[in-house]
Amino acid sequence: MKTAERQFTTISGVPIDPLYDQPVAALPAPGEFPYTRGIHRDMYRGKLWTMRQFSGFATPEETNRRYHYLLAQGQTGLSVAFDLPTLMGYDADHVMSLGEVGKCGASVCSLEDMEILFHGIPLGDVTVSMTINSPASVLWAMYLAVAEQQGVDWTRLSGTLQNDILKEYIAQKEYIFPPRPSMRLVTDTIEFGARHTPKFNPISISGYHIREAGSTAVQELAFTLRDGMEYVDWALQRGMAVDDFAPRLSFFFNAHSDFFEEIAKYRAARKIWALAMRDRYGSRSERSQKLRFHAQTAGCSLTWQQPYNNVVRTALQAMAAVLGGAQSLHTNSLDEAYALPGEHAVTIALRTQQVLAYESGIPNTPDPLGGSYFLEKLTADTEDAANDYIRRIDRMGGMIPAIEAGFPQTEIAAASYRYQREVEEGERVIVGVNRFQSPDPPIELLQIDESSGHHQSAKLSALKQRRDNQKVRKNLDALMRAAEGTENTMPYILDAVRSYATLGEICDSLRSVFGTYQETAHL
Repeated sequence: MKTAERQFTTISGVPIDPLYDQPVAALPAPGEFPYTRGIHRDMYRGKLWTMRQFSGFATPEETNRRYHYLLAQGQTGLSVAFDLPTLMGYDADHVMSLGEVGKCGASVCSLEDMEILFHGIPLGDVTVSMTINSPASVLWAMYLAVAEQQGVDWTRLSGTLQNDILKEYIAQKEYIFPPRPSMRLVTDTIEFGARHTPKFNPISISGYHIREAGSTAVQELAFTLRDGMEYVDWALQRGMAVDDFAPRLSFFFNAHSDFFEEIAKYRAARKIWALAMRDRYGSRSERSQKLRFHAQTAGCSLTWQQPYNNVVRTALQAMAAVLGGAQSLHTNSLDEAYALPGEHAVTIALRTQQVLAYESGIPNTPDPLGGSYFLEKLTADTEDAANDYIRRIDRMGGMIPAIEAGFPQTEIAAASYRYQREVEEGERVIVGVNRFQSPDPPIELLQIDESSGHHQSAKLSALKQRRDNQKVRKNLDALMRAAEGTENTMPYILDAVRSYATLGEICDSLRSVFGTYQETAHL
């Protein structure tokens, strides 16, 4: 009896043929529309990707010390991690913040904290990315106010605000307000940025968290790009011209372990976005049509078993991101399945990028894998599958109706269940977890105690005693009136921030107008 031939697939379940020996189609060169092979003709021959390690923990003071350390080690951009209370719009002294202050990022409650966070860091010379979503406009206002204090013109500022609320409803679940007022706030930042911060990206449309929630590569790609189209739709409805804001839209993708599937995903992303911007939205600017993206290696792939294996995983994933044409990159640390990264671990993660940049030879030619029969077919298949999802969401009326119906959430949950079942049944091998087990070596971990919460609460109390509380109240009242109407809220948020209104006070003012959101279960 003949044994059935083993079926090979990608992590996402895409079948892999025994041999690929035919070209799919002729492709334009790197830097040429639709940019499948990269958005720049020379790619890294002209400029390396930005090495932007995601970092933040405990207090602004401690995080500031880590930033100075990383910059001294050769990091070329900052990426701010905020703690859970900050992400949810709560001050450190709120009852909902108890036990969480500084645990998964830096605690930032006011302009004073932002001043400390960037003390000694010239914002006109260092690009800054901030991973913040529902209260993104408030934290961005604090950053802009610090730049003012440093005497840096906003036109010089460069960096990225994550600000992607749609993926919160889909995957990460760190939302405050209902979808439509949240989209209004995002559109306010896009409009304000187009007018005042021409080098700063007001949004980073993020597939990373969609993938971390358990999606396939195709789902990550499709839902992310369709989110991007939703933001374009809202900005157009605001009355903006597409080429006035689209060049500053950026993207953020996961770099998972299936090497070729990830590279194909990035290539397909560029092509789908370029065609959509030209044909769907009538863009005439190359800058609008070029998809620029940051990548981060896959946190969900890290294991607490045999943690030094994570160094190898991270290197493989980082190489896929670079071969896929990322504009900036974060490499995860070996200890992140246990805790926030320690100084030794984050240094290894940064050195991984530097080895790729300076020792591997990969940057020496643009798109070195272009022309691979396998990669080109995988790119075409990924593009077709993602476009199928996009068309399905279009038929639902857009991403917000799709989210309200639970469509992307259900698709991700099903994919996550399939993957976990494969791991538990041994169909998919995770080294050190379900095969090749051995005792785990001890590693040094970063410890964050409760002192961060006490420190931040004491600072808040002192701040509220010395600030002009009448001015704070006046600015918060003006913000609420603007939120009740149709004005852009950013100027009012800036006024509140400058008067040292806290994050929690500003978010509470918006909660009083917009309400809060509670997800409905979808079966």
